[in-house]
Amino acid sequence: MNLKTITIARIYALEGHDNLALALNILHDEENITGVTVLRGIAGFGADRHVHTSSLLDLSLELPLVLEFYDEPEKVANAISKLQTRLGLKHIVSWQAVAHV
Repeated sequence: MNLKTITIARIYALEGHDNLALALNILHDEENITGVTVLRGIAGFGADRHVHTSSLLDLSLELPLVLEFYDEPEKVANAISKLQTRLGLKHIVSWQAVAHV
């Protein structure tokens, strides 16, 4: 088994507020990132402490979304820079990890 150093990045966003379709396009077509997943949360809140939740009574279009991706550290750094510049995404975290390939 080979080990490879990678960087994992996670973007926190709200459905309907941040253009994640364009973010996916950038990651897939322009940056050729290895793995990308979008997760839809059922509830969450940010720094403003406003709770966003889903219920049958309130079909919110402001559900929390998490876009997570990984690749070689340089490719992830370039992708994050492009996403911040073109989309103004602010809530991004990243960390080093080891891939078992």
